Amino acid sequence: MTPTHTTSSGGILSRSALAAALALGVFATSAIVVPQAALAQKPPKLKLSKGFIAAAQPAQTAVNAVVAGDAASEAAAKAAVDSAIAAVAGDDDKFTAGSLLLNFGSKAKKPDYQRQGLGMMLDSGKADPSTLPQLYAAAGQLAYLEKDYANAERYLQAAIDAGYPDASLKVVLGETYISNNQVAKGMTLLKTAIQGSKASGTVAPESWYRRGLASAYRANAVNEAAEFGAMMIQDYPTSANVGIAATIVRELGNYGVQDTLDLMRLMGRSNSYAEARDYIEYIEAADPRRLPGETLDVINAGVASGKLRAADAFVSDMMAQASGRLSADKASLSSYAADARKPTATEATISGAADALLSYGKAADAEALYKLALEKSGVDQNRALTRLGIAHFDQGKYAEAQASFARVTGPRTALARLWGGYAASKAKAPAAAAAPAAQ
Repeated sequence: MTPTHTTSSGGILSRSALAAALALGVFATSAIVVPQAALAQKPPKLKLSKGFIAAAQPAQTAVNAVVAGDAASEAAAKAAVDSAIAAVAGDDDKFTAGSLLLNFGSKAKKPDYQRQGLGMMLDSGKADPSTLPQLYAAAGQLAYLEKDYANAERYLQAAIDAGYPDASLKVVLGETYISNNQVAKGMTLLKTAIQGSKASGTVAPESWYRRGLASAYRANAVNEAAEFGAMMIQDYPTSANVGIAATIVRELGNYGVQDTLDLMRLMGRSNSYAEARDYIEYIEAADPRRLPGETLDVINAGVASGKLRAADAFVSDMMAQASGRLSADKASLSSYAADARKPTATEATISGAADALLSYGKAADAEALYKLALEKSGVDQNRALTRLGIAHFDQGKYAEAQASFARVTGPRTALARLWGGYAASKAKAPAAAAAPAAQ
């Protein structure tokens, strides 16, 4: 067995991989719906001034005649509504004028007028208490779209405090905090919304997890990215989601080769490779001089997927190196494992044998040796725990895998969290995928 090389693979993701990672968390403007049925309700006993009534009646007629996209009807309505606003003499007038402006903005499909109208209605203090949550929510979302984050925060929080029933509003508020440079506060709120939804028995929409993941990426927060990624993988364990989460953690973690190897193993077991660069990083981390069998597995998978070409100089060179070492490496495996079980075996011998066994799919034997290595002084505790978790995972022992990954601390915490999320998804699955076959 050849000693591990130490070249770092951090920070070399391709532009397309990063583009895929960044194409997350975009706020969907189509999700904002001003609830017209609720907003049309007027509080009782409005006392409108005579001057306002005289201006408001033709304004209502003009608004009713608006045809979206028809410049003439829109201009006439806007002029009439402006005249009504100019005639406002009290809060009752103000509420009604705001309602006119809101309805005009809705018919003409002009969010800025909708927002102004909502603001007038709320500022008047005359809104029916039953409609306040909807009014605040609509005003907050429209303010968010116009990047008026201070008012967006104010209105959205007011809607939540008033009992707005849709939990997605917390996600919008979280996005507002993040957009207003309060990233930590925003991510905390997103996480709370996800956890609150799950606690109520409903898995949160996939987009919420992706928004958190994208926000963590923008904040260069690797542990938070892993937290959102692990939750997303657990609840939406698609290959694409594992790949996106692993790509972001890989970029932010600035990992060395041994850490990268274990992260790429997650991509391999979930078949979440997005492009040739993923296979290449895995090949470089596995190293044909150290783990020839695993290296060949990755090369063959990449060629079969069409993302790698066997004739490529790098691929053919790695394949030649791995193939040339494979027979001798496999032949030495038994004696190497036997040496690791001797009472005098060093931690390095035990860990090295466990690594070799894991790479050839001998997960049960690897598990026993990782446990033995963890009892030795000088062991890289977090690396051994990560690989013990992988050995558990490969045997379908998902609860034990989660327990091992949860014990990992330090820089490896982020990648162990992703592994833990994937193990949790397998524990929930009705039929778990089979472990990698032995060489």
